[in-house]
Amino acid sequence: MMLRYALQTVRHRKGGFLGAFLALMCAAALISACGTLLETGLRGTIRTERYAAAPVVISADQNVHQTTVKHKKGKTKTKHKAKPIAERAWLPEDLTARLGAVPGAARVVPELTFLAQPLTPTGTGGRTAYGHAWDSAALTPYTLATGTPPRAAGDLVVDRYLADRARIEPGDRLTVQSTQSPRTYRVTGIAVPAGDGVRHQTSLFFSAAEARRLAAHPGKVTAFGVVPAEGTDTATLEAAVTKALHGTTAQVSVGDERGPVEFLDAAAARIKLVSMGGAMGGTSLLVAVLVVVGTFALSVQQRHRELALLRALAATSGQVRKLLGREALLVGAAAGVTGALAGLPLGGWLHGRFVDLGAVPATLQHTVSVFPLFAAVAATLGGAWAAARVSSRRIARIRPAEALTEAEAGSALTRPAWGRVLAGLVLLAGGTALVAVLSVLRTEPASTPVTFLAVVVLASAVALLGPLLVRAAAVILGGPLRLTGPGGRLATANLRGNAARMASVVTPLTLLIGMTCTVLFVQPTLGHAARGQAREGIRADWVLAAQGPGVPAKAAQQLRTDHDVATEVVRTTVRAGLAKYAAQGVTPQGLTRTWDPDVTAGSLTELTKDTVAVSELAADQLHLKPGSTLKLTLGDGTPVTLTVAAVYAKGLGFGDLTMAHDLIARHVDNPLAAAVLVSTSRSKEELSAVVGKFPGVRVVSPATADSLQAERQQANAEVNYFAMGLVLAFTAIAVVNTLAMSVSARVREFALLRLAGATRRQVLRMLRTEALSVLLLATVLGSGIALAVLTAFSVGMTGSAAPAVTPLVYVAVVASAGLLALVATALPGRVALRVRPVTAATARE
Repeated sequence: MMLRYALQTVRHRKGGFLGAFLALMCAAALISACGTLLETGLRGTIRTERYAAAPVVISADQNVHQTTVKHKKGKTKTKHKAKPIAERAWLPEDLTARLGAVPGAARVVPELTFLAQPLTPTGTGGRTAYGHAWDSAALTPYTLATGTPPRAAGDLVVDRYLADRARIEPGDRLTVQSTQSPRTYRVTGIAVPAGDGVRHQTSLFFSAAEARRLAAHPGKVTAFGVVPAEGTDTATLEAAVTKALHGTTAQVSVGDERGPVEFLDAAAARIKLVSMGGAMGGTSLLVAVLVVVGTFALSVQQRHRELALLRALAATSGQVRKLLGREALLVGAAAGVTGALAGLPLGGWLHGRFVDLGAVPATLQHTVSVFPLFAAVAATLGGAWAAARVSSRRIARIRPAEALTEAEAGSALTRPAWGRVLAGLVLLAGGTALVAVLSVLRTEPASTPVTFLAVVVLASAVALLGPLLVRAAAVILGGPLRLTGPGGRLATANLRGNAARMASVVTPLTLLIGMTCTVLFVQPTLGHAARGQAREGIRADWVLAAQGPGVPAKAAQQLRTDHDVATEVVRTTVRAGLAKYAAQGVTPQGLTRTWDPDVTAGSLTELTKDTVAVSELAADQLHLKPGSTLKLTLGDGTPVTLTVAAVYAKGLGFGDLTMAHDLIARHVDNPLAAAVLVSTSRSKEELSAVVGKFPGVRVVSPATADSLQAERQQANAEVNYFAMGLVLAFTAIAVVNTLAMSVSARVREFALLRLAGATRRQVLRMLRTEALSVLLLATVLGSGIALAVLTAFSVGMTGSAAPAVTPLVYVAVVASAGLLALVATALPGRVALRVRPVTAATARE
C-alpha cells in the first residue's frame, strides 16, 4: 500500500522531487568517480615495458619493515608492517651466479637503470628518459635498426622514438645529463623495441663500463631478468628462482607484478591515489549527506500541509515515516543508478586530469569495475532514506489533531525544535573540539583530514541551528532592511516567519564559502610559512638553479675557492622506523656562511657523514637531543645509525633531517643538487662565466630562487585544488538547487502578495533582499568557520596564528557565491511571477 502511494506521489509531484533527485544524482556521480580512483589505487594495472621479454624479474625489496610483538593476558600477538622507501633499492651483483645455476634458467640478464636526460631542443615529449647498459637490451628486447652497439665509453645508442623526435642519425653527437657532469656522446646506433609496448619512456644505451660508472653503485644492479629455457614454463621457473633466493630480501615478480618493479613512481602513486580517492570520496559523502538532508527537509516543509492532512485523516506515525522513506528510496534508486553511471566517465576524466597535472603517472592505468557503482547506489539509497527519516521526524511525532492546526498556522515552521537545537549544540561542541585538536597537529598528513572534517561538522551545526541563526539575523538586520522600502519590510517578515526555509538555503551557502576558503588558503598558509623560513635562513649571495634534473657536483666544485663557499643541497625522504621525514643533504664545509636554520641546540660545525641535524618537530617526536643516537633507513633502503649534532627551529622551510651531502647523494636516484647556495664576493656575471659550460645551470638571486620555489608550490597545490574542486562544484550545484526549490514553491505566496497590492517589481526586490540577507549571514558563518579552521591549522603547522588569506581571492569567493544566490533566486522568481495571481492563488496544492 505504502509503496503504491509513494509511486503515485512521486508521479504527481515530479517537480517537488526534482531537487532531491538532482542532489542525489550529483552525489552518486561524485562517489562513483572517487570510487574508481580508489579502485585504481588498489587494483590498477601497471604494465611492464622494459621487462616484456623477461618472464621472471628479480628486484630489491622496496619496503622498510617493522615487526612488533605484544604479550597480553598470556597471549602473544605479532604484527608486521611495511612502508615503501622513496628511492630505488639495489641488489648485489654477485647474485648472478646463484641465479645462473637455477634449473630452467636459460639466461640471466643484469639490469642497470639510472638517470640519463638527453639535452635536445625538442625534449622527450613527456616521456621519462632512462640510461641502461646495452647488454640488457634483450630484456625488452631492443634490437639495432641501424648502426653498431656502444663499445667505447663515448658511444651511445638511442631508441627510435628519441631519434625521430630529435632527428638524430648514427654519427651525430648528443649531450646527456646523467648522474655525473654532462657528457657528449657519439651516437653509434638506433634501437627499436619489439612491438609497440614501450609508450611511457625513452631509453639510452651505454657501454657496460660507462653504464656502471653512471649508475654509481659499484657491485650492484637494479634488477635481474631471467629468461626460461625451452620447455620451462614461467610458474616452474618462478618457483625455482624463489627457492634459490631463499634467505635473501630479493623479490621475485612475474606477469603484471613486473610493472611496479619497472615504474617505481607508479607503484608509489597507488598509495597517493588511494589517499586522494579516499579523501575526496569521504568528504564528498559527508557533504552529500549534509546537502541531501537539507534538500529533503525543504521538500518536507513544502509538503507540510499534505502530510498534516494525512495525520489528521488517521495516518499513523509509522505510515508517514514509511511513505516518506519509500518515496526517498524510489528517488534515490533512480538518482543513484543515473549518477553512478555518469560517475564512470567522470572518474576517467579525473584520472586523466591527474595524469596531466603530474600527480599520477600514465603508467598506472585507470581501472573500472562494478564495485564503485554498487557503492554509489548503496550510499545514495542510504543517504536518501536517512535524510527522509530525519526530515519526517517532527511531522510523524505530533498528534493528528495538532498536525493540521500547525500546518494552517505555520507554527511547525516557526517554533524551535529543541531536539534539533540540542543536536546542533553537540555538533558545535564537536567542531570546536576538532579545531582545538587541529591546533596541536604538526604534520600535514595528520592535519589535512581533520581540517576538512572540522569544516563539515561546523557546517552541520549551522544546518541544525539555522532557524535560530536566521531569526537572530532578522532581528539584527530588521532595522536597516525596513529603511529600504516595502521589499525590505516583506523580506524581514519572511526571515522571521519562515526561518526554517531560509535556514535550508543558508546551510549550503555557508558550506560553499567555508569549504572554498579552506581549500584555497590551506596550501598557501603552509607554503608561505615554509618559504618565509627559507628566506630568513638562506644567507647565500647567489643560488645555482637548474632547468633540467639538477646541478652537477662539478659545477659547485668549480665555484669553491679559499674564500668562496658553495653548498650543494640534495633532497629526499627517509624513514625513522616507519615514520617518513623530509631530509636533505648539504655540504658541511662553510655551511654556516650560506645556511642558518636557527639552531637551538648543538652546532652545525659538528655535521659530518656520521651525524645529523634534526628539526624541533623531529626532535620532539623521536625524543632526540644533541648526542642522541638516531637509526634511519635512507631513501634506497640502506640502514644507518647517526649521532644528533644539532637541533634547529626552521624545519618547515628546510626539512626535518639534515645530513652530509655525500651521505645522501650515494643513496638517491638523482644525486644532482636541487640548488647550490653560493657565498662569494664575485658578481653574477663572473659566476655565470664559470658555470656557463653546464647546460641548463644558471645563477639567480635568493629572491628569484624563492619565486621559482613559489611556482613549484603552486603547481603542487593545483592538484589539491582540482581534487577538492569537484566537491565545491557539487556544493555550488546544491546551492542553486536549494534556492530554486525554495523560490519555486512560493508561487501561491507571490500570488497573494500580488493580489494584496504588491507590484511585480516589489516582489522581485523582496527576493533580492532575502537573497542578500541570506548571503550576508552565510558569508559571516562560512568565513567564521574557515577563519577558525585555518587559524588552528596555522597554529599547529607553523606556530603562528596567521593564515595566509589573499583578500582579492576571498572577495572573489564571496562574489561568486553572491552571484549564484542572486541568479538562482531571480530566475525561478521571474518564472513563478509569470503565472496570473488569481490562477496561482486558487490552484490546488
